[in-house]
Amino acid sequence: MRVKGVAGAPNTILHAWLETELTTILAALPDPPSQSEAERCATWERWQAGLTIKFTLPERLPPLRMLLVFDNLSGHKTPALVLWLVEHGVMPLDTPLSGSWLNMAESIQRILVRRALEGQTPDTPEDIMRWLEETARGWNTDPTPFVWGGKRQLRRERSRRRHHHALGGSGAYARRPVHRRPTTLDQWRRSCQVTH
Repeated sequence: MRVKGVAGAPNTILHAWLETELTTILAALPDPPSQSEAERCATWERWQAGLTIKFTLPERLPPLRMLLVFDNLSGHKTPALVLWLVEHGVMPLDTPLSGSWLNMAESIQRILVRRALEGQTPDTPEDIMRWLEETARGWNTDPTPFVWGGKRQLRRERSRRRHHHALGGSGAYARRPVHRRPTTLDQWRRSCQVTH
C-alpha cells in the first residue's frame, strides 16, 4: 500500500507522485529477459488485444516490466503520462466499467480511512494526512490478505456444487457422479447392516 497525503490531487501532483513511486518499484524488479524487438512488440500487443480503446504504441518499445491497472479517469490517459509509462516499460490498463477490482480498491481505502480516523479529532488537514500515511505503513507491516468474494463468487460456488462432483479429494471434478464398483469391504458392511 503506497499512500501520500495531499491537500489536492490535480494531475501535476498525482502524476509526479506516481512516477516517483513507479520508478522505485521498477528499480527493485529483476532485470527483464533479453528479447528481440519483434518479441517485445508482440508482448505489448498481446496485452492490448481485446481492449476497446487502444493507444498507439511507439515504434521502439522497451521490455514490458509491469501492468498498471487504473480506474477510468481521463487524467490517467493524458499523453504525457501514457508516454512516460510506456518509456519505462509500464502498460496502463483500465478497469472495466463497474469492475469489481475497483470495488476492492475502494474497500481498502475505506478500511484505511476508518482505521486512521477512528477515535481521532484532527486539528489540521496535516493531521489527517499523517494518520493516513502512518496507517498505510502499519498495514504494510502486517497486510490483511483479501479473498475474491461477493455475489458472483457465491453464484459460481453454487454452480460448481450443482454441476461438479469431486474426484477423490483432488482438485479434479466430473460433471456426472462417478459410480464406483463395490469392494469386498462395502459388501461386508452391507451384510452387517442387514443382520443387525
